[in-house]
Amino acid sequence: MIKWERQALVPKRKHFNGHNPELYSQNCLDRNYKAQSDSPFKIVKLFDEWLQSLKSTRGLREKSNAIRTQLSHSRTFSAIEAAGQDGQGKQKTQLLEEAQDLKRQLSVIEALEGQLNNEIEDLAAELPNLTSDQTPRGDEPKVLGYINDQSKPASTSHDQPWRNHVHIGTEFDLLDFAGAATTSGWGWYYLKNEAALLEQALIQHALKVAMQHGFTVVTPPSMVYSHIASACGFRPRDQSGEQQVYDIQQSEREQGKGKAPHSLAGTAEIPLAGIKADAVIDRADLPIQMVGPSRCYRAEAGSRGTETKGLYRVHEFTKVEMFAWTAQGGEDEIFISMLAIQKEILQSLGLHCRILEMPSTDLGASAVRKQDIEAYFPSRREKDGGWGEVTSTSICTDYQTRRLKTRIQNPAGSQAKMDFPYTVNGTALAVPRVLAALLENGWDEKEVCVRIPEVLWPWMHGMQAIKKKH
Repeated sequence: MIKWERQALVPKRKHFNGHNPELYSQNCLDRNYKAQSDSPFKIVKLFDEWLQSLKSTRGLREKSNAIRTQLSHSRTFSAIEAAGQDGQGKQKTQLLEEAQDLKRQLSVIEALEGQLNNEIEDLAAELPNLTSDQTPRGDEPKVLGYINDQSKPASTSHDQPWRNHVHIGTEFDLLDFAGAATTSGWGWYYLKNEAALLEQALIQHALKVAMQHGFTVVTPPSMVYSHIASACGFRPRDQSGEQQVYDIQQSEREQGKGKAPHSLAGTAEIPLAGIKADAVIDRADLPIQMVGPSRCYRAEAGSRGTETKGLYRVHEFTKVEMFAWTAQGGEDEIFISMLAIQKEILQSLGLHCRILEMPSTDLGASAVRKQDIEAYFPSRREKDGGWGEVTSTSICTDYQTRRLKTRIQNPAGSQAKMDFPYTVNGTALAVPRVLAALLENGWDEKEVCVRIPEVLWPWMHGMQAIKKKH
């Protein structure tokens, strides 16, 4: 397990050494982290106390080191043994007693310094990353453009119920929410028949596109150490106190042995970031780009209102995630590349979408900038104008790599031997929401069927449409 160090958690020194807590405090307010807005000032105060302790006890430490060196020096020790005193007449026993007394004093001081250090770590770990100048402040996103710019499908009284993926999925024997509710509870579902095939087709299509753009395929674990998830910015509870993460209960034996607890990953971003935890990357190998399909687990599936019925907000789902490490300065290029992949996938599926620059209050703890792509859902006409998020892309700078101790090995002669790489992550495809959008937007009222996008045909065993079973 990674041994966390103080410098890995505390935000960049240049801000706090320069006594600039206002920067981080305002950032907390901009991002709706009101409870943490005083933490930067507390960190500066605690750091000053820690530094003052080091300075005030320098004499004690130097004296203790000098005595230890004197006692450990073989010739001096032999002379003491022979004469019973040192060169200045001090008795050996007095020298040892003084060393013990200094050790006791320093032990108390170091315990207090350790406590200060832990308080700094705890406060720093709760701070969000800084925010990009390109991120709108407040809670309103900025619309940047559209994909498959087309008029929204007209709605008729007969057509409206069929423009709902829950109705289509039930009538066509594609989805089973009742059976899942009995088996697992609300927020779970069964994909059946063509829907199960569509899931696999969507995964393969997303992987194909990402691979064509140079991404390496990785299948990550879905269970991770809880401290890895936390280091990536996924805390057990969100700013509203709502449970976000499924933690795995430990046995008394595991707790007694001090074993690190596990959590179910809410996204493959976490295990993909963790693959380079406590590792050193050669600068020449950057950028490293990975794409991976995984099952994702979210405890906060939302309220049980009509707007969250069906596949839109669930506790468990399959997602294809992109993740990259790059040297500082290369993050924008990776960000644009991931967005291009998302646009290519969604355009090929024929979905009408809009691209948003997300506001500061919508950013996760690790992100400095985020763009979402929302698809149009006919069933959501009465909520958010029919729009619903299907992908997200974030730049996280060195927030995750500092906490995970992922470092870059610089070439010989560089000013710094090691640097922290920047990370960028993005959704290639989240299956349930895209599947729901395909069912609703692919509905053919005249033929009473769902049209399957042509790019998915290779994985659908010759099927081009989903028809009602007799």
